[in-house]
Amino acid sequence: MEQLATLIRLGVYPRGTTLPPERELAGRLAVSRATLREAMAAMRQAGLVQTTRGRGGGTVVTMRASTPSARAASRRTAARRTDWNDALDFRRIVEPGAAALAAGMPLDAKQSQRLQAAHASVVKARGPAMHRQADSRFHLTIAALTGSSRIIESVTAVQATLHEMLSAIPVLDTNIAHSDTQHARIVKAVLAGQSERASQVMEEHCDDTAALLRGLLG
Repeated sequence: MEQLATLIRLGVYPRGTTLPPERELAGRLAVSRATLREAMAAMRQAGLVQTTRGRGGGTVVTMRASTPSARAASRRTAARRTDWNDALDFRRIVEPGAAALAAGMPLDAKQSQRLQAAHASVVKARGPAMHRQADSRFHLTIAALTGSSRIIESVTAVQATLHEMLSAIPVLDTNIAHSDTQHARIVKAVLAGQSERASQVMEEHCDDTAALLRGLLG
């Protein structure tokens, strides 16, 4: 999705043009057709493309490429974008580290239940606002399990910036489902005391969110 959104934004695939057939496009992007279908579903929901079925159908680009005025506005917000990118890079370091440290802690029953409850609240959340809040609480719960005030402070700062970024893009059901699956894997690794596994899954989670944001926000 990051690659496709960037190509559309740069005008490689201008608005109104039909994207190449699925097999060809998957080959160009070096991904499986199943992965491409998942990305296209999210892009349709985000309003970047529109797909029609049947003879003569296809996927048409509906998003406009960046105009000179839009690029000028982008330059004016260069400081914010630099801060956002810095936050994503920092998150990739601090949150996997927090997950690894939490997995290495001797958690008692109350702490384990607290983590499971935080995860359950994300799954049960209804509506974008509630889901975003529950998602932040989940990540902050992992930070709290480390017992480190510095890690808690760092994750809190990262989550605040992440909230600002996610508020600037459409809420995508595909992304939420994918994120919830990764959350479950993180919880499983932490409760099993698998530090390396917890770090790896959290890193994948951070990378996937960063790719989505960079694709849609540039």
